[in-house]
Amino acid sequence: MTEQAQSRRPGVQAIDRALDLVEALGQGRPRGVSELAVETGLPVGTVHRILATLTERGYVVQDDERKYVVGPSALRLADLSRQSVAAIGLPFARRLTAIFGESANVAVQHGNSMVYVAQSPSPHSLRIFAEVGRMVPMHSTAVGKATLAALGPNEASALIDRLDLRAATRHTITDRVDLSAELSAVRAKGYAIDEEEQEIGVRCVAAVAPGPQWPYAALSVSGPTERFDRATAERAGPEIAAVAREFGKALDGSA
Repeated sequence: MTEQAQSRRPGVQAIDRALDLVEALGQGRPRGVSELAVETGLPVGTVHRILATLTERGYVVQDDERKYVVGPSALRLADLSRQSVAAIGLPFARRLTAIFGESANVAVQHGNSMVYVAQSPSPHSLRIFAEVGRMVPMHSTAVGKATLAALGPNEASALIDRLDLRAATRHTITDRVDLSAELSAVRAKGYAIDEEEQEIGVRCVAAVAPGPQWPYAALSVSGPTERFDRATAERAGPEIAAVAREFGKALDGSA
């Protein structure tokens, strides 16, 4: 807890503390009272009292091991947010499909994963389909790597430590040092490429819609490797990044 937060009025400070707890649980892993106290820097008694109120309002619930997870009230708010991102992002995805002739997707971070919230399908009969609502790993997808890179080295490193870097294909990056090096390259270029890392025969390019403090979402273009080759993907990257920046401005209300 920062000095600024500690000096706020009691009511504001209580809201700050409640949000700290909800955000900690939003990372996706169940936590107990003591663990949350250590993670947020709050006294155990304070954490217990706030969790009691959040439980009563449905923002957190306890699992079978009496640990806390995000509850239905918080998930409803998250769902409304995703619907807004999808509605605003779909025209940008359609623009990318018109430019490249491939399927374009909108994805947002959900804990340690990414979830697709909108798609513009390719007009080709052979096309890549990402089901809306599908959750995918961060380390093996272009949308995930672009999002990790946009978090900054320290935040990305902390998140990487929590990821399960299991292989989806023989091309998946499963080493944390290699993944960190890949993210450095993504930051330098401004976009990420998935080279058959999530699915054999599929290449994907993604860039984030940047927000003032963290990425709002990611835009991606996916196609079969025989049609959407590496050279095409590299040429597409800067344009996808430019459209994603426009998407970010639209989400920020400043477009």
